[in-house]
Amino acid sequence: MIFSDFKNNARKVILAASFALVSALSISSASATIVQFQTNLGDFDVNLYDQDTPETVANFLAYVNAGDYSNSVAHRAVANFVVQGGGFVYNNWPLDNANSNAAVTNEPVFSNVRGTIAMAKLGGQPNSATNQWFFNLIDNSTSGAELDVQNSGFTVFGEVMDNGMTIVDQISVLPKFNFGGAFNEIPLQNFANNGTDPDDTNLVIINSIIILDAAPDTASTLSPALNNSQNPVPLPTPTPSSGGGGTLGFLLLGLMLLLGAKRKG
Repeated sequence: MIFSDFKNNARKVILAASFALVSALSISSASATIVQFQTNLGDFDVNLYDQDTPETVANFLAYVNAGDYSNSVAHRAVANFVVQGGGFVYNNWPLDNANSNAAVTNEPVFSNVRGTIAMAKLGGQPNSATNQWFFNLIDNSTSGAELDVQNSGFTVFGEVMDNGMTIVDQISVLPKFNFGGAFNEIPLQNFANNGTDPDDTNLVIINSIIILDAAPDTASTLSPALNNSQNPVPLPTPTPSSGGGGTLGFLLLGLMLLLGAKRKG
């Protein structure tokens, strides 16, 4: 009777652990890593560091999946510094505020070097990033901007792939105009500034951001620079085959061996 109860309970535990393992792997495989920025100046891809900055990537993808970045604009460009967007959408002038979710926890793992994408946030509030992001045009890690140190470090969560920075650089050198407020350095193309409002032929518009590759390990071959000023300890590097999945795997193996031993006895 006791052995029968043990077998039944063991089977239940194995089934529950199996279900948990499948669920965990399903969650991991849903983490998108490569996205494409589709703009009116051309398309380019960005590889996201979903393994090492998971909260930030999940936050960014929530906006992507909701379509919140569709018809958004690059509303700020500063030569030899950054190109910024994500916070405003174009329906007509003036621009509308984009949807903004709860702020995400700061994850200053990597360095703000050229070609990386990072989250914008409020001054003096490390955990205030919501929907706005920026591309680093130069090495903004220490000298001058010191984005690796300022405001507890700005979270870098991906990098531009291939020749994508050609388009980002093209945005950065467009003429800038001052309409006040958040739009005091807005890049515009073919704009006469003769009293008319800018429209979709003048603005740099991100038509959409789409997921190209949902594999969780596409960044495994990259070597992003570490933000050593914020990370004195080694980085965690979880993979889909380790962590929770590995623990459950050992649990399943142990239970099956134990059940087999009981049967032989």
